[in-house]
Amino acid sequence: MKCAAACLLVLFSFSFAQTLFAQNGPAPLIADPPSRASISLDGMWNTIIDPYESGISSHFYENRKPASKTDLVEYNFERSPKLKVPGDWNSQREDLLWYEGPMWYQRSFSYQKKANKRVFLYFGAVNYLSRVWLNGAKLGEHVGGYTPFNFEVTDQIKDGDNSVVVEVDNTRRLEGVPSIHTDWWNYGGITRSVKLIEVPETFIQNYSVHLTKESADEIVVEVTLNIREHLINKPLVTVEIPELHLKQSLGERDRVGTMSQRLQATADLWSPEKPKLYGVMISAGDDRVTDHIGFRTIETRGTQILLNGKPIFLRGVSAHEEAPYRGSRAVSIDDDRTLITWAKELGCNFMRLTHYPHNEDMIRLADQMGMLIWDETPVYWEIQFQNPTVLDNAKAQLRDVIARDQTRAAVIIWSIANETPITPERNAFLKIMADYARSLDSTRLIGAASDKATRIDAQHMALDDPLGEYLDVIGLNEYIGWYFGKKEDADQIQWSFKYQKPVIITEFGGGAQYGLHGDSDTRFTEEYQADLYRHQLTMLNKIPALAGMSPWVLMDFRSPRRTLAGIQDYYNRKGLFSDRGQRKQAFYVLQKFYEEKAKQ
Repeated sequence: MKCAAACLLVLFSFSFAQTLFAQNGPAPLIADPPSRASISLDGMWNTIIDPYESGISSHFYENRKPASKTDLVEYNFERSPKLKVPGDWNSQREDLLWYEGPMWYQRSFSYQKKANKRVFLYFGAVNYLSRVWLNGAKLGEHVGGYTPFNFEVTDQIKDGDNSVVVEVDNTRRLEGVPSIHTDWWNYGGITRSVKLIEVPETFIQNYSVHLTKESADEIVVEVTLNIREHLINKPLVTVEIPELHLKQSLGERDRVGTMSQRLQATADLWSPEKPKLYGVMISAGDDRVTDHIGFRTIETRGTQILLNGKPIFLRGVSAHEEAPYRGSRAVSIDDDRTLITWAKELGCNFMRLTHYPHNEDMIRLADQMGMLIWDETPVYWEIQFQNPTVLDNAKAQLRDVIARDQTRAAVIIWSIANETPITPERNAFLKIMADYARSLDSTRLIGAASDKATRIDAQHMALDDPLGEYLDVIGLNEYIGWYFGKKEDADQIQWSFKYQKPVIITEFGGGAQYGLHGDSDTRFTEEYQADLYRHQLTMLNKIPALAGMSPWVLMDFRSPRRTLAGIQDYYNRKGLFSDRGQRKQAFYVLQKFYEEKAKQ
């Protein structure tokens, strides 16, 4: 499919970012770390476990060595145990499997300073609260376990030897996002890559390249520049898409603001069947970023979801960021590729990445492999909806994942919540979140998952959660045959929805231990799970508003809530794959259903 006479609308704003943000917080995110000049700090880091948080009073961040034989220093990073970064501490050491609390990380590195270069220390994610020091100087703090952050260290980094120290605290908190109750493992540590990023004094802070939501004939590029205060001239910005024979230079304006330029182009549209990506280069002075971007539209019409103007059924599955085979946080691109490959083998064109932002490699692979994505923030179950600080935290995590993933064609839905209680405070909170998401990105759909369906009688169930008013796509989690009722009940149930919008059944399913067999009425057998799927699919296929589904869940994953010895053993066993990659009977039931759906 082609989009003719496409227009390139370029908007760019200039910011003196270093003076606009609190000293204690990270700097604005740098876009597209993979295409930047960088130095990896991944590898083995020295660590000190610190359950009483004595490291603050003992000045661990100074990484001090005794000045003499009589000098008392009661820590030594170099003699302490090591942990791999990226990685969680729970799976690397048996004694840390259940640990929640502070842990100190330290790494030394050598650096040679360069003229007219700025340097940023970038973290892909640290769970959950992190405090960062470089050469004994505090850079700041970050809250949130699944989003990237960076600090400018141009003035703190030294020629020669340097020491970075990070205090990581994965303690669950009532005022956290998520709060103290979850159904996944609370993996602690520096769970994603760390790097030093080098950029010119004026650089491209962020950008977005996409088709407009309203038309497949217009491409929008938004560019934000970061200009040091002492620099006056704003550099020329150039946008290139060589395969489309587009190259446009845009001059500066007399005042800070925006400018636009329209160009003619023709592009193949991205889809799961044909995940076409175009090389896009954006230059500003000495800075240049190179990305690979797909162009597609996503919208709703009544109860349908339209991809590139055509109705699409989302054949999906939910997934945690859990590594296949290892029982740990997924930390490598090979982990991500395995999960997407399994989903494609199932027949999926869609994955719901729960219940927090997954790593950037996963999203970029989805672009390349042709997998539509539901991107979720960790507003999960009961949080302090009445607390303004909690709202600020949730908005910051939403802001950062949108900033990171806004150029990825695979992402079609920003999810603002999962299974939250219906209260006036929650409704107001999530309305703000939905409005905020739209203000940051009006080209994608807003969704959330609700489990607040009511049973009207033996044959009728309804979802009228007021959250639906704020959404483009309504997510429903229901577990007929597992948490209530019998699986056969699903055959007779008819569903109704208050809002005439597309519905995605974002969760259904039941647990089964791989290799445990019996009759279809015995729980935790593969036969029970497979039979539950058959009844569920019969019921769901009769919902007129059904636009897709993402059953729970792709693979068994660790959870402290799942205590049944000999079966669960602290794993949620609702996976279609075991944690060792073995396919359960229900896998084949859903695979057959999706094969038939793909033909329709």
